[in-house]
Amino acid sequence: MNKLLIEIGTEEIPAGYIIPALNAFKAKILASLDKSRIDYGEPQTFGTPRRLVLMVENVADMQNAKTSTITGPPEKIGFDANGNPTIAAEKFASKAGIAIDQIKVEDTKKGRYLTAVIEEKCESSVSILESILEKQILSIPFPKRMRWGDLSISFARPIISLVGLLGEKILDFKVGNIKSSSRIFGHQFMYPGKYKVESADNYIKVAESIGITPDIEKRKAMLKEAIEACAKEHQSKILEDDELINIVTNLVESPFPIVGKFDDEFLEVPDEVLITAMREHQKYFALIDEKGNLKPLFIAVNNTKAKDMQLVARGHEKVLRARLSDAKFFYEVDLTSSLDDFAQKLKNVTFQEKLGTVYDKTLKIGNLAQYLAEESGYDDKETLKLDVNRAAQICKADLVSQVVIEFTKLQGIIGRAYALKAGEKEDVALAIEQHYRPVYSGGKLPENPTACLLAIADKLDTICGCFCVGLIPTGGADPYALRRQGIGIIQIMLQENLVLSLTLMINKGVEAYIDNAGEKEETVLKILGFLKNRMVNILTDKGFSKEAVHSALWASFDNLPDVVLRVKALDSLRKDPDFEPLSITFKRVENIIKKAQAKAGVPVDESLFEDVSEKGLFSAVNEVRQKVENLIQQGNYDKALSHIATLRPKVDTFFDDVMVMAQDTKLRQNRIALLSSVSGLFKNIADFSMI
Repeated sequence: MNKLLIEIGTEEIPAGYIIPALNAFKAKILASLDKSRIDYGEPQTFGTPRRLVLMVENVADMQNAKTSTITGPPEKIGFDANGNPTIAAEKFASKAGIAIDQIKVEDTKKGRYLTAVIEEKCESSVSILESILEKQILSIPFPKRMRWGDLSISFARPIISLVGLLGEKILDFKVGNIKSSSRIFGHQFMYPGKYKVESADNYIKVAESIGITPDIEKRKAMLKEAIEACAKEHQSKILEDDELINIVTNLVESPFPIVGKFDDEFLEVPDEVLITAMREHQKYFALIDEKGNLKPLFIAVNNTKAKDMQLVARGHEKVLRARLSDAKFFYEVDLTSSLDDFAQKLKNVTFQEKLGTVYDKTLKIGNLAQYLAEESGYDDKETLKLDVNRAAQICKADLVSQVVIEFTKLQGIIGRAYALKAGEKEDVALAIEQHYRPVYSGGKLPENPTACLLAIADKLDTICGCFCVGLIPTGGADPYALRRQGIGIIQIMLQENLVLSLTLMINKGVEAYIDNAGEKEETVLKILGFLKNRMVNILTDKGFSKEAVHSALWASFDNLPDVVLRVKALDSLRKDPDFEPLSITFKRVENIIKKAQAKAGVPVDESLFEDVSEKGLFSAVNEVRQKVENLIQQGNYDKALSHIATLRPKVDTFFDDVMVMAQDTKLRQNRIALLSSVSGLFKNIADFSMI
């Protein structure tokens, strides 16, 4: 067994392409080894901007042997009465590639049939790898691909070298006009040229000796250590940015950081603008003091170590000065207009062709947010209504500001800064930034009531508008991120424990788009189903059982915090050893009622009782009902379910002693009404038919 090494040398690949490409390449090669019956050990991937590398330990020299049995004609057709092979047997042997005397006869369910055992030829791993590598390399997925020269192939960037080694054996293959070898390119500036790799085991040692750190995690650790040392030299700290560290790690083959400076005058511009200018355009790290204040310093990470690193720093400073000058200019231009001026310009910005302008959307958000404020459990509702309405008026205003046009990631952030500078209330200013939250799965949620209600209103308006005009997510297509927005609504409501009627909220959102009552009701139901599916995913991701989640949600899905309480109670009850027989009993109750299509609220007539079990169950239900109703009002579903569970023996006795579906119509309907009274105790807690 030997180590497999494949290195694809290229011109510089974008940083974001590298890890997904390595993961895909690894999966493809391992799948090919599995399919080819080649044993292998632990795989590892390495990568830099100029190379994608896969290593696989303990790759077998040969395929594993494989035998298969094929079945031919029946014995009576393959051999004559004297036991001599017929033409059918000869053709079968020829097809199987065996001699006539190697044919076997075996008993099967259909009788005795001719069979042949075939041993497939085992090929060497080298020959198999050589035959598949070109295809697998060219099938690596990238967001964008390019062609070069007069070749018909495409890749993320032009391929300039290929290395394939199985142990010390060079794999012979080509991709385009590049033939494989055992030589890798050294660092582009410090070690130009090609260097020989004697064996796959020797690759890392050779690469590191010629200025390359192919191990991504090792290179990241080197980068973090180096930039932290630079910051410490200047009595500063790195502004935390793990994403930027990951990006920069894959921009260099070895990191060489240097500290640069910018003029103090730029500190007049909001920190977010300066940080974004450094980060997005230049991939520079911002530095802060002990109190977290931005300092006029930055760290640039170079791919090579120059003789005069200070000269390199001055070059970075010159480039950044131009960027910051632009940012300062845009900021100063923006300050000549108010957020209300910007908001008026939104009348010329289309949100969606069928849904109107962004300005139209802010009006709808304001109305919806005020409704939510009125219905919420927050204190001082009148002030809150004024705040959410004001926040709605200006929450999208910064979209037409010069700073956001230049630095799109600052939407909301720069709006908050402008609002504070204009003297808006802090809660209103924060809502402008935070109403976009969560911006990704697991991201931060809004932090104050104004921001929470504005965020819900914005997301709900988008969902309602899109559903009303038929822009409903299908499969993987969700261009308006409605799934993410639905999840955001649920997460915020659960975080804030907002006891709002989901149905009424959606009705309020839909009525801004649809007048027709029937169409409106149909759309509301679609949106409720859409959000219900999001809720299922959220709760199961939290570790609740699917049965408990479905049972609670399909019983009632209007009060989200209440749903969580019911799911917790059900999951707790499911751990009880008596839960299974209990659920079977209540499921039987539910199924009979559904099958009979019983009407709700039909009174039970005691005069029609024929068996003592009917009276016993009726009495027990009445005794438990008041306790259960009080506990449900308190949200104490654990105790409510425990009390309901005490009915099980009475229900079981009832089923044993009474024929529910009696021929007498009055008796049948009365017994179904009695079961309905049992079901009524838990119908808004759980649907036991789903357990």
